[in-house]
Amino acid sequence: MARYLEAKCRLCRREGEKLFLKGSKCYSDKCAIERRPFPPGMHGQRRRSKVSNFGMQLREKQKVKRIYGLQEKQFFRYYQIADTMQGVTGVNLLMLLESRLDNMVYRMGLATSRIEARQIVRHNHITVDGQLVNIPSYRVKVGQRVALAECANEHLRIAAAVEAAGQRGLPEWLDIDLTTKQGLFREMPARDQLDPNIREQLIVELYSK
Repeated sequence: MARYLEAKCRLCRREGEKLFLKGSKCYSDKCAIERRPFPPGMHGQRRRSKVSNFGMQLREKQKVKRIYGLQEKQFFRYYQIADTMQGVTGVNLLMLLESRLDNMVYRMGLATSRIEARQIVRHNHITVDGQLVNIPSYRVKVGQRVALAECANEHLRIAAAVEAAGQRGLPEWLDIDLTTKQGLFREMPARDQLDPNIREQLIVELYSK
């Protein structure tokens, strides 16, 4: 799968808000949004014209794709699944994205960013119900337990992420024990427990045309 290899901070600047792609840097004064709050490129500071409805829909889709680190084909596949589920399509889409294993590792505080969480999963450092799983897109089900493998307990980067997570706060829909570095997926999150800056209805409007 293709990967974005350029500076991650450019993505945040393009969307005009923090996407939290660089871990602890996003919470410091070194954050690019704090220092240069305008789009990247030589014309980034010029006066921007009014954005059309299509432009807003496209930007929202790009933003959510970048938050969760997905490519277009994979993201659209999630939308198709969400569209066949009962309930509100946009909320279903967010639920599917939140239940990814790499996102779960990030939410548990074992990584400072989803990019780092994906690497931890790929390196066989995560178990689901006691079984090693190295597929970042693995869909964790309610009732399953995600834990750090014993071989990774001494990793300094993970220890630093756990310490930072304790200060940042943890989601309410997960039962997390930072001492043992494991968490239970207790329930699907309610919409008001997720990022209020995401306007998922715009994504639905874009794809349903």
